[in-house]
Amino acid sequence: MRDLALLPKAHLHLHFTGSMRVPTLVDMAAAYHVRLPEALIDNDPLRLPATERGWFRFQRLYDAARACVRSEADMRRLVDEAAADDAAEGSGRLEIQVDPTSYATFVGGITPAVEIVIDAAKAASAAHGIEVGVIIAASRMRHPLDARTLARLAARYAGDGVGEVVGFGLSNDERRGDTSQFGHAFDIARRAGLAAVPHGGELLGPDHISEVMRELVPDRIGHGVRAAEDERVLADIVERGVALEVNPGSNIGLGVYSEASEVPLRTLVEAGALVALGADDPLLFGTRLVDQYEIARSAHGFADRELAALASSSIRASRASSGTKARLLAEVDAWLLSPDPADSLDALHPGGTVTIG
Repeated sequence: MRDLALLPKAHLHLHFTGSMRVPTLVDMAAAYHVRLPEALIDNDPLRLPATERGWFRFQRLYDAARACVRSEADMRRLVDEAAADDAAEGSGRLEIQVDPTSYATFVGGITPAVEIVIDAAKAASAAHGIEVGVIIAASRMRHPLDARTLARLAARYAGDGVGEVVGFGLSNDERRGDTSQFGHAFDIARRAGLAAVPHGGELLGPDHISEVMRELVPDRIGHGVRAAEDERVLADIVERGVALEVNPGSNIGLGVYSEASEVPLRTLVEAGALVALGADDPLLFGTRLVDQYEIARSAHGFADRELAALASSSIRASRASSGTKARLLAEVDAWLLSPDPADSLDALHPGGTVTIG
């Protein structure tokens, strides 16, 4: 089996604070004399029930980590390390999602917060040989007028160059807020040429996905995995070419599925959906980008050709330039044409048995 860390891919679902390395969180907490919950630093991935109580615990932990990001230097460090980690796992394109209101207090407002992330994304792209784009995300937990403010801010910095804002999202608990009330914010973002990338269809089922499709007109849906429960909803996604950012590690961590094999990845792919694997929040769920491809390989039996197709889907679903997409897709083809280590082993041991010692 070929090395999945060498498989070129795009990473389209990664949250700003959730991307953090555990040692980085420990460093920041020590600097600000913050006592961290043990669950954030014990290297034991979260396993929560898919209930309001489970989400509440997840949000409390995420908030505890976010409270340790208190300066421009902290924000720049997160972007740089996220880019470095992705580049080490074969990602040629990262679109990192940030809600600037979470960090505005420490850097003078939401506009400086966005400008810091944009500048850090440009620097990290140059430093690590990866293209980093930025997605500005609103929260379902806040008033829809706040989402409009963020959409206007995202529109101001919209662009297709490295480090620029490429999309507008809506995150947090799907069970909160009225989806239709956020439609105007997405209209603002869409007029600016931004990709519409709201969350949906993880904690709630197909009906919620249909609501998101109708009210927010997404280009991609963060998660969307539960479309597999309704053939008509899934067919609509396929027909409209909406990409699904599927995050198996977080699906398991939030209790949506109890085992990796239950994530309906093959159902989505075989229906013709454009699927981009993502890590969501590695800090909490303990899995990064390559781990998602390992799940596809080990839990769902995806062969290298199918894994290459997943990587190609992630690249096509990204907001990378046409030139970058063409380059990365060619590199995926080259990965697939590279020798399979298993073939070399078979050549050395044609009988299929390896004797050790």
